[in-house]
Amino acid sequence: MHPIAAARRLVWLMALAGFAADQITKALVAAHLEGQPPIQVVGDLVSLNASRNSGAAFSFAPAATAVFTLVAIGVVVVIVRAASALRSTGWAMALGLVLAGAAGNLTDRLLRAPGLGRGAVVDFIDVRHFATFNLADACITCGAVLAVLLSMRGIPMTQKTAPTAEPA
Repeated sequence: MHPIAAARRLVWLMALAGFAADQITKALVAAHLEGQPPIQVVGDLVSLNASRNSGAAFSFAPAATAVFTLVAIGVVVVIVRAASALRSTGWAMALGLVLAGAAGNLTDRLLRAPGLGRGAVVDFIDVRHFATFNLADACITCGAVLAVLLSMRGIPMTQKTAPTAEPA
C-alpha cells in the first residue's frame, strides 16, 4: 500500500476508534452515573464521577463555550486537510488521536444542553488532586504528546521533496 494511503487510513482508524470509545462512554455515563455518587476505581486516587464542563481543560473559561466550539471546528478542518498528505505512521497516529478528541468534545458542544454550540462536555474520569476528564481529552493529550515527541525527533509529517534546480 502506498505510504500516503496507509497513513490516511491510520488517521481515520485512530479517529474513528477514539471517537466511538469517547461517545459510547459518555452515553453510558450520562445514562447511568449522572446524579449518582462517585464510583471508586483505584482506591481514593481515581473515580468515575459524572460532571458537565462548559469550559476547556480544568474548567477554564466556562463562559467561552462558543469559542471552544469554533476552535474545535478549526482543529478538525486542519487535521482533515493535513491527513491527505501524511506519510508518517507516527504523525497519522498523533493526528488521528487529536482528531478523535476534538470531534468527541465538539459533538458534545454541538448536541448537548443547553443548545447548539453551547453544550457542556461530559467528564467522568476523576483523578484526585488533578482533574476530571473524558476519553476525548485523553486522546487529545496523548496525540499532542506524540506530536511533540515526533517534532523533537525531527520526523516530518510528509516526505520532504527534493529541491528542484533553479533555472539558470
